[in-house]
Amino acid sequence: MRKLIVSEFVSLDGVMQAPGGKDEDPDGGFEHGGWTMPYWHDDIGGSFGAMMQDVDAFLLGRRTYVIHAQAFEPMPPGDPFGDLMNAPKKYVVSRTLEKPIWRDTTIIRDNIVEAVRRLKAQPGRSIVTDGSSQLVHTLLAHDLVDELHVLLYPLTLVRGKRLWADDAHTGFTLRSATPYPTGVVGLDYVRQR
Repeated sequence: MRKLIVSEFVSLDGVMQAPGGKDEDPDGGFEHGGWTMPYWHDDIGGSFGAMMQDVDAFLLGRRTYVIHAQAFEPMPPGDPFGDLMNAPKKYVVSRTLEKPIWRDTTIIRDNIVEAVRRLKAQPGRSIVTDGSSQLVHTLLAHDLVDELHVLLYPLTLVRGKRLWADDAHTGFTLRSATPYPTGVVGLDYVRQR
C-alpha cells in the first residue's frame, strides 16, 4: 500500500495558513501571508527535494492546487524545481473546479475518504499532501495519514487555519528532528499503529 505523507509549514501555535505569499490566502482576514520567508534556508529546500524522490502523486485541496498550478505549470522543462513539482500525478479534491489547470490531474468530487483509500491501494510510490487544511483535517480524522512532515517555524500567528482540527485525536511517533540555522525545526513523524 502506498504511503500518504502530509507535509506542512506550521507556526508554534499550529497555524498553517498562507505560508508562501502575502496574498496567498486572506480568508478570515488573515494578514500574515508569507510568514515563512524570513526563515528560509537552502537545507529546508534540500529536505523537501529528498522527500519528493519517493513521491509520484500530489493529493491537494482546490485552493492549494490552484496556487501550485499557477506557480509550477508555466515553468519550462529543465527547471529543477518545476520538473520536481510537475512530474507527479495530481489529484485535487473539489466540487467547484470545472476542469484541470495543471498537467496530469484527476478531480475527486465525491466520496473523498473512499477515493483516497482506493488511491493508496493502487500501485505506485508515495502520495504527498501539502497546504490543503480542510482536506488534511479529513485525512487525519479518517486515519489516512501515514507520515507527517512538519516544518515548525519559530513564531506565533494567533489566528489562522490550523493543522489540527479542534476535535482531532491522532497519534504519531517522532522519527527524526532536524534543526535549521534559521530556527526552523523539521519534525518527521510516522503514524502509530
